[in-house]
Amino acid sequence: MSPSLTLTLLAAASAVAVFSGWRGARPPDLTRGPRMMPWRFIMLASAALGFLLLIHLVSTLSGRTFPTPY
Repeated sequence: MSPSLTLTLLAAASAVAVFSGWRGARPPDLTRGPRMMPWRFIMLASAALGFLLLIHLVSTLSGRTFPTPY
């Protein structure tokens, strides 16, 4: 995967994490009923994906693989 694609996916994962964190932190509206989207799980999953993409970007740009075999 190229570094530009990795950066694009990292930006998208960060945007999804921020948006879902904002939506998950809003107070519940009892007149509209229960929330049907698991915003906190979406935030956690996109943050984990962003962390993995960041590790991939560092290993791609540095030329080292993580973890080292020795």
